Amino acid sequence: MKKINDYRKLLGTTPDATLAELKTIYRNLMKTYHPDKFQEAQEKAEAEEKSREMIAAYHFLVSIAPETIAEQLPEFKETITTHNISDYDYKGQILEVVFTNGSSYEFFNVPKNTYIKLVNADSPARFAKRHIYNEFSYRKKSAAEMV
Repeated sequence: MKKINDYRKLLGTTPDATLAELKTIYRNLMKTYHPDKFQEAQEKAEAEEKSREMIAAYHFLVSIAPETIAEQLPEFKETITTHNISDYDYKGQILEVVFTNGSSYEFFNVPKNTYIKLVNADSPARFAKRHIYNEFSYRKKSAAEMV
């Protein structure tokens, strides 16, 4: 959740921002902070770093936008019903689940006790279907993020 809030703060968006609003905000910020607008090496380096952060924030926020989730819902449902879990990882209330088809999803605000129950479950896939997939907000990780 901290990551989401930090990214929203960086771009100056609200939780209910649409994809179109997000795109407009992102483009306007990139026009302001584009590295080619700066001549001095230090200013250019700072602008490059800021633009990298804004690009990461934009792509992350697009991936968790309701429109994106709705668009990817059929693929998500197909993945969780027909493919098994091949791996999972837990870091700071973010549970990453990798499936046998190679797709990877992050689930946000997963309590540590839920993760512990997943690890100790006789069937992690069954536990996840009952207690994780439909309970927590999620996003599909891109192939570039998985590398």
